[in-house]
Amino acid sequence: MSTPAVSFEVFPPRSIDASFRLWETAQALAPLAPRFFSVTYGAGGTTRDLTHDAAYTLRKSSGLPVAAHLTCVGATRDETMATARRFAKAGVTDLVALRGDPPEGSDGFTAHPDGFANSVDLIEALAATNLFTLRVGAYPEKHPEAASQAASIDWLKAKIDAGADEAITQFFFEAETFLRFRDDCAKAGINAPVTPGILPVTNWVSARKFAARCGTSVPLWLDQAFETAIRDDRHDLLARAVCTEMCSTLVDEGVENLHFYTLNRPELTREVCHALGVTQAETGVRDVA
Repeated sequence: MSTPAVSFEVFPPRSIDASFRLWETAQALAPLAPRFFSVTYGAGGTTRDLTHDAAYTLRKSSGLPVAAHLTCVGATRDETMATARRFAKAGVTDLVALRGDPPEGSDGFTAHPDGFANSVDLIEALAATNLFTLRVGAYPEKHPEAASQAASIDWLKAKIDAGADEAITQFFFEAETFLRFRDDCAKAGINAPVTPGILPVTNWVSARKFAARCGTSVPLWLDQAFETAIRDDRHDLLARAVCTEMCSTLVDEGVENLHFYTLNRPELTREVCHALGVTQAETGVRDVA
C-alpha cells in the first residue's frame, strides 16, 4: 500500500479553552506534513473574523498551507470579496469556497440582495482574481437539497468549470460510497481531483446525528457494531479499526489524498494516519506570541 498525502480540517475557537484545543490539534498534526489545514466558517458567516484569525495563526505557526473556508451567506459581493482579499493579505491563498449554511433557525438559504447567488458565482469571482487555489465541497451521496445524485454531480461539474481546482467530499462510512462517486464524476467529465473527506468517529452518537443532518447514510452493520462497542467500552478501538480499514481500501483503489475532519480532536486522526504509514516529518509548529 502506498502512503497517502493527508490534510486536516479544524474549526476556529470561540473560547480560551477552545483556543488551547486548536493549538494542541495543530501541534499534534502539523508534524505529519499535511498538504494543508482547512479552517471552517460558521453558519451564516458567524465566525468570519475568528476564521481569519485562526487561519492566519495556523499559517504563521506551522509554515504550512492553510485553506480558509469562505461562504457567501449574509454578505454582499463586495463584503465577500473584501474578506477574500483580507485572507490573501494574511498569506492565506488557499480557499474552500462554499455557498454556506444559513443561520440556525432560518428556513433555508436566501441569497443576499447584493450578494452572490450561489457557490458557482462565488467561485467564478474568486477564480477571476488569480490569487487563490480554490477547493469546493462535494457530496458522495445526494445533497439534501438536490433533486437527485445526478443533479449533485452536475452542480459539482459546474463548480469545477467555474474555476475550482479540487473537490473535497462530505464524509461517508463505506469506501464503496466514495468509489462509486469517483466513477460517476469521471463519467460526467470532472477532471479535477476529488478528495474523500474522512470522519474518524470520536463519538458515535454525535456522528450519527451529524450524518442525519447532512444526508450521509448509516449502514446497519456499523450502527450495530458501535452499539455493541459502546456497551463493551470498546468504542475507540472500533472507531480506529473501521476508519483505518476504510482508508486502506481507498488507498488500495488508487486514492492518493485523504482529508480528515478532526473536530479539533487529533488523537484518533493521528493514530489512523500512523496506521496508514503517514509518519512524523521534520516540520512542526513554531511558537507564536
